[in-house]
Amino acid sequence: MIWLFLKEHRSWIMFFLLMHLWMNGLFFIDSGFSNISIWYVNMMNLLLFIIFLLWRFVRETKQLQTIYEQPINEELLSPFQRKYIDHFQKQYGELDEKLHQMKMEMLEQQDEILAWVHEMKSPMTAMKLIVEQVKPYTLREKIEKEWMRIYLLLDQKIHETRLSTIEKDNRLEKVCLEIVVHQQIRDFRSWCIEKGIGVETNNLQEMVTADAKWLGFIVRQIFSNAVKYSHENSEIHIFTTRDQEGHLQLHIKDFGIGIRAEDLPRIFQRSYTGTIGRETTAATGMGLYLAKEAAVKLGLTLKVESQVDVGTMMTIQFPIENQYDQSYGK
Repeated sequence: MIWLFLKEHRSWIMFFLLMHLWMNGLFFIDSGFSNISIWYVNMMNLLLFIIFLLWRFVRETKQLQTIYEQPINEELLSPFQRKYIDHFQKQYGELDEKLHQMKMEMLEQQDEILAWVHEMKSPMTAMKLIVEQVKPYTLREKIEKEWMRIYLLLDQKIHETRLSTIEKDNRLEKVCLEIVVHQQIRDFRSWCIEKGIGVETNNLQEMVTADAKWLGFIVRQIFSNAVKYSHENSEIHIFTTRDQEGHLQLHIKDFGIGIRAEDLPRIFQRSYTGTIGRETTAATGMGLYLAKEAAVKLGLTLKVESQVDVGTMMTIQFPIENQYDQSYGK
């Protein structure tokens, strides 16, 4: 606070120093001041100036503290300070109005996106039924794979739009991990068959407190990456463990191309595709970002371990007592 005060009134201090230099110059130039003690005059001026600064410091500090703790009392303000306050209030009002307009525009855009995504669900469902009737099995697999890619992109978009209001869109309940995981495996069945990928599950009978829809979304993003970056005719292992503190951990482990060490710290960043992601146009860099953001809002933790050409293991760690349970006193 003292340094801020001195910085604010540096013009006073500079003026005082210049006046002293000018006055001391007169003492040396004008012989009429030869009988006056220059040291006495300097010390008295300096003492008076320090007393003045201390008085201003106490007064302005008290005034600033009053502004912090209580509504502004215009009677305590100087005319210049009132001008400042009026100008700042005018600017604040204009910025607040612009911010309100931007929020309204963003809400309208979100509503339009949600409406568009919901409209797309009907033709997507119809396409799924049509694809299931395609007779050549190899052709049906290819069509199902492309259908799944479109479905995942729409799924990411609708969850990205809802992410900011996830607190209003979730419902905590006891969820069986086996049901959530097996649903994702069934959805990706044709893609796994096409690449010859087998899925091995173990210890998935655990119950967790979470939102089933958002947890399914997180698992779906991780599992889709595991399938996408797995080698053909390989395996994906999905299992649970508990750490030393008792946290339940859901692991999704593939034996694919892996992630480079320099990319690991950034894989959860928005739109980051990494070195390997740049080699394919299918990577958007949004899946893990959205999974991470949703996990944080649900009180979950995402971890990753990976080596190039060895594989990747993504881990979803559940809290011992869900943070939402604590908040609602359940």
